[in-house]
Amino acid sequence: MLAKAGGPGKESLVLIFSVFIAGLCSIIYELLIGTTTSYFLGDSIKQFSLTIGFYMAAMGLGSFLSRYIKKNVIQSFIGLEIALALIGGLSVPLLYLAFAYTDWFGLLRFVFIIAIGILIGLEIPLLTRLMDRYYTLKINISNILSLDYCGALLATLLFPFILLPFIGTFKSSLVFGLINMLLAFVNLWAFREALQLKKWRFFTIASFAATFLLAGILISSQSLLSHWHAASYQDRVIFAKQSPYQSIVVTKHREDIRLYLNGSLQFSSIDEYRYHESLAHIPMSLHPKAQRVLILGGGDGLLARELLKYDRLQQLTLVDLDPAVTDLATSNPYLTELNQHSLEHSQVSILHTDAFVYLSDSQDFFDIIIADLPDPSNASLARLYSREFYALIKQRLRPQGVFATQATSPFFAKDAFWCIYNTIQSSGFRDVRPYHVNVPSFAEWGFVVAANRSLAIDHWSFPVETRFIDATQAEQLFRVAKDLSSEPNSTCQSSSLEQPMVLSLYLAGWQYWN
Repeated sequence: MLAKAGGPGKESLVLIFSVFIAGLCSIIYELLIGTTTSYFLGDSIKQFSLTIGFYMAAMGLGSFLSRYIKKNVIQSFIGLEIALALIGGLSVPLLYLAFAYTDWFGLLRFVFIIAIGILIGLEIPLLTRLMDRYYTLKINISNILSLDYCGALLATLLFPFILLPFIGTFKSSLVFGLINMLLAFVNLWAFREALQLKKWRFFTIASFAATFLLAGILISSQSLLSHWHAASYQDRVIFAKQSPYQSIVVTKHREDIRLYLNGSLQFSSIDEYRYHESLAHIPMSLHPKAQRVLILGGGDGLLARELLKYDRLQQLTLVDLDPAVTDLATSNPYLTELNQHSLEHSQVSILHTDAFVYLSDSQDFFDIIIADLPDPSNASLARLYSREFYALIKQRLRPQGVFATQATSPFFAKDAFWCIYNTIQSSGFRDVRPYHVNVPSFAEWGFVVAANRSLAIDHWSFPVETRFIDATQAEQLFRVAKDLSSEPNSTCQSSSLEQPMVLSLYLAGWQYWN
């Protein structure tokens, strides 16, 4: 590096460190807010697009406003870091609070996005001006941009592999607020002689106050999260964990055990048998010789419990992306009692991978494939309801094979339900049939069953013990009431990877009820 007068000293090294940390924190705050809003509002592509768009625009505004800081640049930079530490560090905790107790979440997230974006937009111009005294313009610009981009790279590696799975969004926000405070302290130390004593004392006191506030909330975070869960969920929370993929919560009220993923109810122990019997026994009855079954999703083990009732079942393969769910299903006493230790059965093989990737790579064939996947509430899940996904399933079925899937509510999200039906039809199955069941904790719920042959839905046999389904009930499941039927000239098109129609239809359907 070519230095101006006197060469680089501790001040220039501190500024280089500041550039790197600024790049790191800027991306982390963006990822934290985007992830938090995706958890609470769904539709991750929309939420991240809005976050990135407003964030970048705010950064541009911050860069523009930096021209009006004409004196006391180091003083302005230290004040900026203290403000960024407080606003960035408290952003996620306050968003959690707003979601649980107020109706301001939608507005507040934009306030944080814009405020943090403006502050970060101010950082680089101020740092560039401060470093100008140590390096030539060419070297200065090179240093600033390369270090900022390296910090951004580290952020994108830390966030999915360390911060999200091991620390979570709530604590990560506070941790990086404290990192911003470290930046303020380091610059206070390095440039103490350039600051007036009165200003130095003011910033030192402010820095310690902000540090104590952030550290205090971080220390109390587990208790605060417990209160937040209590306010967000109707029943007592007995388990909560943030995995790399989703928020997992289990609640208990008397004998009712409920599982939530990203805030969405997955089952209630009071009536889950209605859902799982309908999803398991319909395809098993339609293929009375089925021996090899594939479950996509179903990490709670409840669907596996129903399938293991059949003596003819030789192999059950379960593909679930999140090991935290299957670990919970094999270790939590409430869930193991409910699923009857199904995932520990010798005939069950568990694979932790993406269902789409598994089907693309697999060379195995199955008699029955059942998709027990979360609703298509975001782009990542919507691809598992696409024409391409169902075509892969069709390829992995034996000639007499049967496919069944949950298909959201035909009452609350009717267009999405019929979109799933149309999508399965468009993927090449010969016979596709919709059916539905009333599950009190969910209300009316829909399913679709399909095969590469004609399906005989007028003769049912259930040679295993069930609590709900029998031959008479099975006939009723395939009778679609008038108010649940697809309307003439309906716009329910099929969904594809390129055009995930099911996502917008699903969100539009549930918007009113949520």
